[in-house]
Order: sequence, then structure tokens, then C-alpha cells
Amino acid sequence: MITREPRENVTSVPIAQLNSSPPPCTEKEPLVEFKSVSKRYGSNVILDQLDLTIYRGDALVMIGPSGTGKSTILRLIAGLTAPDEGEIYIKGQLRTGSIEDGQDLMRMALVFQQSALFDSLTVEQNVGFFLYEHSNLSRRRIREIVEETLQMIGLENIGDRYPAELSGGMKKRVSFARALISNPDSLKERPELVLYDEPTAGLDPIASTVLEDLVRKLKQTQKGCGTYVMVSHQESTIRRTADRIVMLYQGRVQWQGSVEEIDTTDNPLVRQFFSGSIDGPIQFT
Repeated sequence: MITREPRENVTSVPIAQLNSSPPPCTEKEPLVEFKSVSKRYGSNVILDQLDLTIYRGDALVMIGPSGTGKSTILRLIAGLTAPDEGEIYIKGQLRTGSIEDGQDLMRMALVFQQSALFDSLTVEQNVGFFLYEHSNLSRRRIREIVEETLQMIGLENIGDRYPAELSGGMKKRVSFARALISNPDSLKERPELVLYDEPTAGLDPIASTVLEDLVRKLKQTQKGCGTYVMVSHQESTIRRTADRIVMLYQGRVQWQGSVEEIDTTDNPLVRQFFSGSIDGPIQFT
């Protein structure tokens, strides 16, 4: 429980020291591979024989109309649900179930579309929740790590506030901190992959820019080759955070390319998506 007594003191190692100057990505190592993956909810086919590879160092943004399976892919990657057909490999190992089955092949962090903070806990307790529950660190050490993490995302001295006292943009940043926090004295516990589900949804343009910059900053300060997969419908977020874009429609990858190719591709799905036209191959019912 969060109220438990300290167990031990651990020598402090600043997060900035552990995160500084990560080595560059020197090879395209597959972290996650979807091979002919299908997922249905009732009679509704969400993913249809999907093939997709996520590489170490990717800054991948998935786009497409609502209901095309983007958030479902995040849930499958995180192990929150299992495919109906096909195979998912995590760092080359076949996932045979969900995370509830005890199969934890790679540490991941998931940032929900809604901040999903615990209303009855302070910011410090929310951000430190994972360490309070899953580490032997003392309460004092956890507070130090929480404060360093909050400083990293530009929020200092708010640890004693409750979520109701925060703006929407601040809640989003706190949710980033909660998802990414780890024991800096144990590098193997750091998340290798961050999953963002529409992190700028509902935010004003300035707050969105702050979070977009934060996503890029966090990629540079993560262990080794920072890697993330994001779902977004917001054009500014797509353009500012993506190195690689995957377009999903009718349960499959219909196009993939770089940010620069958004404006040059002849793919009618991509053209319609970014123009917002109601005329085109994307049908709304």
C-alpha cells in the first residue's frame, strides 16, 4: 500500500545522469512484429490479417478513421488483450497470451487518451504509484525520483496537489510521468517502448505543442534507442512527433511513409484523411 513504511535507503543517482546522451540506434531491430493478426469484437472485424513491424528507435504514428483498430493495436502490443488469429512477437519471442498470464517479455509504458489519474491520490502518489507497489525503495527515495521526473516534464513543486487542481494539459503531463517512471538505479526496469493513445486529444494548440515537444524530448532521454508508437488524429501532432506514419483502414495497413511524404503521396486514403474531404474512398456510416 502507498502508506507502508520505508524498507531501505538507496543511494541516489540523478535521472538526468542515467538518461544523458543515449547511444544512437545502429540497426533496425524489430521490437514488435504482427504477423497476419486478426481481432474481432462480435461480428465486427477490427483487424484483418494485419502485418506490422515496430523497430527499435521508431517514432511511429498510426493514423486512420475512427474504428479502424489503432487503439486495439496498442492494447495488443501492451498485452491487454490477445489476437483471435495470427502471431505477435515481442523482441523475437512469440507472445502466447496476455500480460495477465504472467508473460512479460518487455517493459512498456502506456499513456492513455484520458489521463486516468487516481482522483483520491496526490500527484506525488499518482506518479510514484508503480514504485510504491513494485519496488523496495524507501518512501523518501521514491519522492526524490518523483520530483526528478516531474522536473523532467516541466512540472515542479506540484506533488501535493490533487488531479482536480490541475489543468487538462498538466494532467496529461502527469500521466506521462506516471507511465515513464522507473527505478533509475535499475536500468533494466526502464520501459523500452512507450505507447501513446491520442495524447493531445481535447487540448488547445499551445498545450498540444507542449506535449508534442515533450514526446520528442522523452524519446531522446530514454534508455538506448527511445521508441514509441502513437495513435493520433491531430495533424500538428502527427507532423511534429512522427518519423514514420502508418495509415490503417479496414483492418489493414494501407500506406506507410515519412512525414514529408504526406504532402507528396498520391495515395487517395492519405489525401482524403488530411484534407478532411467527405468525398473519397474512406466511407463514413
